[in-house]
Amino acid sequence: MTSCGHSGPDGQGSSREAEARDHGTELHDHESEGHDHASENHTGHDHEEKEHDHAGEIAFTKEQAARTDFELLTVEPAPFRDVIETSGRILAAQGDEAAVAAPVSGIVSFADKKLSDGAAVSRGETLFTISSKEIAEGDYEQRIRSAYTQAETAFRRAEKLIGDRIITQTEYEQARLAYENAKTAYDALASKSSAKGTRATAPIGGFVKSLSVGEGDYVTVGQSLATVSQNRKLVLRAEVSQKYAGRLRAVTSANFETPYDGRVYSLAEMGGRLLSVGKGSDGMSAYIPVTFEFNNGGEVIPGSFVEVFLLSAPRPETLAVPLSAVTEDQGVYSVFVQLDPETYVKREVKLGASDGTRVQILEGLSPGETIVSRGVAQVKMASFSGAIPGHTHSH
Repeated sequence: MTSCGHSGPDGQGSSREAEARDHGTELHDHESEGHDHASENHTGHDHEEKEHDHAGEIAFTKEQAARTDFELLTVEPAPFRDVIETSGRILAAQGDEAAVAAPVSGIVSFADKKLSDGAAVSRGETLFTISSKEIAEGDYEQRIRSAYTQAETAFRRAEKLIGDRIITQTEYEQARLAYENAKTAYDALASKSSAKGTRATAPIGGFVKSLSVGEGDYVTVGQSLATVSQNRKLVLRAEVSQKYAGRLRAVTSANFETPYDGRVYSLAEMGGRLLSVGKGSDGMSAYIPVTFEFNNGGEVIPGSFVEVFLLSAPRPETLAVPLSAVTEDQGVYSVFVQLDPETYVKREVKLGASDGTRVQILEGLSPGETIVSRGVAQVKMASFSGAIPGHTHSH
């Protein structure tokens, strides 16, 4: 039986060999530690690379977001309709129309200060009053009344004189005709007279297609004050380049942007329908007309030129974001990607087609990433003062 506690030269040698082995193990462990340390240094290098990847992060706190119109959007593939971008014009639909004419010359006042394009009106409803009391030509109504009185007096006198054969039949007929004309003008004016002036009424019921004058304007007799239409619909006429002729058969709807307010309207939300697609240009133009009809809610101004986005066959599984999410600097387009609840980074993207409300993203974003869809301007401002160079996260 061998004892671990045996003494003697052999035992001492065994102890020294054991110590040497233990010491060697320590050396090996130390070298391993050194190797691990080198690995740690390498890991630190990787971490620096991660820091470099996220350089220029933007701090935008939840409190800042709560103080503005701020929204986030998780980007996911979805159907996106093929788009042809072109120009067009808003026109009045065909229908019964009538002008509201000024019965006298004078200064216009609106009967209803809220009267505007698209407003519903009834036949005979007073839309304007016109006062001519303080204009250089004098009170038109007073002049009509005076002319009628004079013509009536002259005619009554002519009736007596013709009986006594003092005047000729021709002279009598002239007096009678002058009286009848003056009476017609006076009766027409008297029926529209009021304390504020002469009323201008709607000749038909319908909707105000367009206003031609403003409050306080001077008008002359017979001048158009407004146009009333019995048709509340408007027409969108898009002019499309012949190079898109092969794609027009797939067009079913459209969006359009008005220049006076920058708003994008969707025909799908306005009861719009496709009326016609031209078979070709008219010979006078290199463009093909595409025509839609839609309900006029009073916000779209007839006659205005608009930017048109013709919508056709949808593209499946397309990455697209709202136009409000995209910012542009010297021709470079970017979005703000959320890294954590209070940190963002500006990411350059490559854009594709736009339908007027959304734009296709060709490069720069991946499905599942979260971006700022509203409040981009505020995050952009924060980037000038709140950037965090080399800021790190737990990876």
